[in-house]
Amino acid sequence: MAFPKKWHAVFDPRLLICVFLGFSSGLPLFILLTLLQAWLAKSGLDVQALGLFALVMFPYTWKFLWAPLMDRYSFRFLGRRRGWMALTQAGLFVSIGLLGALDPGRQLVLVGLLTAFIAFLSSSQDIVIDAYRRELLPDEEQGLGSAIHVNAYRVSGMVPGALSLILADMMSWPAVFWITAAFMLPGLVCTLVIREPDIHGAPPKTIREAVVLPFTEFIGRAGWKSALLILTFIFLYKLGDSLATALATKFYLDLGFSMTQIGIIAKTTGFWASLIGGLLGGIWIIGLGINRALWVFGAVQALAILGFSWLAINGANPMLLAFVIGFEAFGVGLGTAAFVAYIARTTDERYTATQFALFTSLAAVPRTFINASAGYIVDMTGWFMFFNLCFVLALPGMLLLPKVAPWRQKRE
Repeated sequence: MAFPKKWHAVFDPRLLICVFLGFSSGLPLFILLTLLQAWLAKSGLDVQALGLFALVMFPYTWKFLWAPLMDRYSFRFLGRRRGWMALTQAGLFVSIGLLGALDPGRQLVLVGLLTAFIAFLSSSQDIVIDAYRRELLPDEEQGLGSAIHVNAYRVSGMVPGALSLILADMMSWPAVFWITAAFMLPGLVCTLVIREPDIHGAPPKTIREAVVLPFTEFIGRAGWKSALLILTFIFLYKLGDSLATALATKFYLDLGFSMTQIGIIAKTTGFWASLIGGLLGGIWIIGLGINRALWVFGAVQALAILGFSWLAINGANPMLLAFVIGFEAFGVGLGTAAFVAYIARTTDERYTATQFALFTSLAAVPRTFINASAGYIVDMTGWFMFFNLCFVLALPGMLLLPKVAPWRQKRE
């Protein structure tokens, strides 16, 4: 009887919403990680400056500070979740389009400020989309919903990571950025046509309630020790993978691949691997449960890092590039799906936006601050040893799994 129920969940029409919103959530981040990096590299910035540019991503780390506003305030016509989504999506469309009109050689400060603003809007969009998905889906569908969200999130990277790079060889950067920005519009249309999710409990009536109650509930649930253990795990689980991909585009360019090769081979392979990994991951999470998925998928995610070490030794081999990127996309897609499902399960439905933002902000710390050191580490160690170090950094999070997600405790 369980098998038909699982496949009934796969075809739940609510999961289609996760596709559109996941794509809209991922697109701005991949613009900042991939397209921005290629644009600045082609403008003459060195690897150390490119690494430091990761610091403009700080809003992803601090988004929990303004998340209570999104739990507290609502829009008259669109509601609490849809209103904030529409506002951030429209702002992202305009800001991304305007970014390409700047000259990094003469207006680097303006480029930094605008990219930081894009990161602010993007992280704010993530807050409300995560809250919407948590409130839209029942607990038994959180794993599959998270997998589909992550899959669509990663697929969105095909636009700035493949299409935009190919277009950059054929047209001006301002045109490339406006075309890329236009891919925010499907998410905006989705936001305007969907309904508000059901409210679980009374929304906060004051700013004080919106700020204080989510934190006191989380700490009071199992005590300070358990809370700190969960937060440490969230910080560490994606550390190695995040650092390994911090300067991926620069790595491919240094090996001798052209922009078109990166767009066609690397990103297209990652696209298909993400689709397969996301689909299988979502189905496997239903059978494995979130705890066991964290173990299995996390191991694959860590091993995928070593593929970059292999590529660093062999140089510009197109077939090897396709294999390494495909394995990385598959493994990391699995790991991220289980990780996001774990975060969703850990939140209390009464304080979804604030708690979800707190957890995902902590998960973004490596990408924002530790990744800023990636360029300096590469300068000191070279690419091969850099990726070996990233693999080692992927292990501490796995070592915490017996405490935060015991294998024998098969929870949905």
